Amino acid sequence: MSRIGKQEINIPAGVKVAQSGNTWTVTGPKGSISKIFRDDIVITVADKTINLNIKRNDKFSQSLWGTYASHLKNMIKGVETPYQKKLILEGIGFKSEVKGKELHFALGFSHPVIVKIPDTITATAEKNIITISGIDKELVGSFTAAIRALKKPEPYKGKGIRYEDEVIRRKQGKKTV
Repeated sequence: MSRIGKQEINIPAGVKVAQSGNTWTVTGPKGSISKIFRDDIVITVADKTINLNIKRNDKFSQSLWGTYASHLKNMIKGVETPYQKKLILEGIGFKSEVKGKELHFALGFSHPVIVKIPDTITATAEKNIITISGIDKELVGSFTAAIRALKKPEPYKGKGIRYEDEVIRRKQGKKTV
């Protein structure tokens, strides 16, 4: 039994949840998100609450139960207040700037690194802090991880791109005799 799946999901005022086939759409003040769900889980919407139940009592359906509940909660929260992640760029000569719908980086390579920003995401770069925000939690997280993967922080000097709350374990360098 899923503890998360059994809980009722409250729909706040100003948020609409609609279904067409297997596609569920959540619309709110910040935008709308659509996601396709399998029919292994029965999703019912009754005045300002969402309930989820499983059709078949097999392992696969039980694993989807809590996952779908979490997806719906994240969609409802995202259309109310956008998700936001911050990255910190550390290192001498490392720069970042937003030009149109692209992020331009100088990361110590022989060439500039250019990353296209998805349509539903907004990104800002001020000094060494890159802020990424959007209504889709999955997209914000995966885009932030892709940017971090461009230049992961190294353990000796801490140079690279790291999350705002990430702590880099530092290693001791070479010792002289």
